[in-house]
Amino acid sequence: MNHFSFEYPWAFGVLAIFAICAFFCKSRRRSIYFPHLQTLMLGSPKIDYIPLLLKWIGIFLSVTALASPILSKHYSNSTKYGRDIVLILDSSASMIQGSFDDSNQSKSKFDVVKELARDFVQSRESDRVGLINFADVAFIASPMTFEKEFLSKIIGLQKLGMAGQKTALNDALVQGYALLESSTTKSKVAILLTDGKDNMSHVSDYDIESIITNRSVKLYTIGIGSARDYDAKILKKLAKMGNGEFFSAQNSKALQEIYRNIDKLETTKIETKELVKKSYLFVYPLLFAILFLLFFIYYQTAHNSKRRE
Repeated sequence: MNHFSFEYPWAFGVLAIFAICAFFCKSRRRSIYFPHLQTLMLGSPKIDYIPLLLKWIGIFLSVTALASPILSKHYSNSTKYGRDIVLILDSSASMIQGSFDDSNQSKSKFDVVKELARDFVQSRESDRVGLINFADVAFIASPMTFEKEFLSKIIGLQKLGMAGQKTALNDALVQGYALLESSTTKSKVAILLTDGKDNMSHVSDYDIESIITNRSVKLYTIGIGSARDYDAKILKKLAKMGNGEFFSAQNSKALQEIYRNIDKLETTKIETKELVKKSYLFVYPLLFAILFLLFFIYYQTAHNSKRRE
């Protein structure tokens, strides 16, 4: 947005000096260097409005140029520092259980998890998000991407049993951390959602603990459903090693609230810098001031010549 102002507005105080001198400063003789000083400052004894107007317009424009009019244009430069987030979703057979959504008891836990995962993805403004699906095996369903619509479709395409029936939790974490390994962002986040206990992994607990503690990835773990379904002690331990938090979601509302909490914890940092472009316009009033004063001198010279004739 353009904004007009003066860099030195106090310069207009000079007009008061000209006005005072016009009434009180009487020139007794002509200046050697400026022969029309008496006329310039005091005007003609017979009021002639043309030179008077030319004189004061020239003076006003000269003072305006001295005040340095500027046209400012403001620009906002926002820099967003995003992060890389990996969603690790359990698609084992136990996720088919219903009664997780109070509004729709027939909806499976996995369907609710997918819906809320899509909502979470849509809320990430400048983050890259990837997806890991796991059961018997863990696989990368989507690489890291900024395309929220694309990832939402990928999440919707995930099906129960497509990766098997059991729970390879440690293998899924390995895949998630491997997906973040090539990331160059300073902030990396892994979110694990499961309703089971590890019963299929090829990676040992010792190895997964070593991976978590030696990587700069913040790990959030979420237990889905009844506390009897998953090992809260293990999930808490994993989250603590990953400098994150453990959450328990007994129903869809609780899971939705957990996503909100994680969203607050992982808010994208935004730095806004305001840039101002200034265009200096003093040359325009200065040019017209010179022209008006030259016309004034020319008019007075021509007028005095006629009177002498």
